[in-house]
Amino acid sequence: MRIIGLTGGIGSGKSTAATMLAEAGFPVIDADKLAREVVEPGMPALRELAEAFGEDILDGKGALRRSLLAERAFSSKENTERLNAITHPAIRRLQQQRIQEAADAGAHTVIYDMPLLIEQGLDEEMDLTVVVHTDRQLRIERLESARGISPQDAARRMDAQVDDETRLSKADVVLDNSGTLEELAQQVDRLVDKLKKS
Repeated sequence: MRIIGLTGGIGSGKSTAATMLAEAGFPVIDADKLAREVVEPGMPALRELAEAFGEDILDGKGALRRSLLAERAFSSKENTERLNAITHPAIRRLQQQRIQEAADAGAHTVIYDMPLLIEQGLDEEMDLTVVVHTDRQLRIERLESARGISPQDAARRMDAQVDDETRLSKADVVLDNSGTLEELAQQVDRLVDKLKKS
């Protein structure tokens, strides 16, 4: 099983590239979806979070009150580390399960779509790291027009991620998304050809 890490900064178009790769027939495992799944009612990580951060992070139906957890978990470095110590292993187990499911279904290559792939050092575990890159100012403009995120908030979110230079230095393949959607699709098509031939 070959695992391709797909990453890119917020607003880079990584999700668009992931959709294109899925349409080309590759199983895509979305790390953000896994992160939401591990804290659904009934999941062990949710129980651990409630024990660590207070039962009131759960609503009356046992669902996570995300804003309250975020307020507490990001109030100190220690709390953030405690959050990560609970959620990261749970996400990792679910990731391995999804990879195994893809292998059992006959897949030879799986795409692991993860915004913080490099920040968490997981690029080292990938067979190939693909970075979707877009100029910072263009990302800010796209985030404002597509998601209604203010330029200041967009810049703050970008600054919380690894810088573009570091991200690009870790890339085996760079998809430049500074142009049109068609230009991105052409680059994805070339990547698909490369993956299918190797």
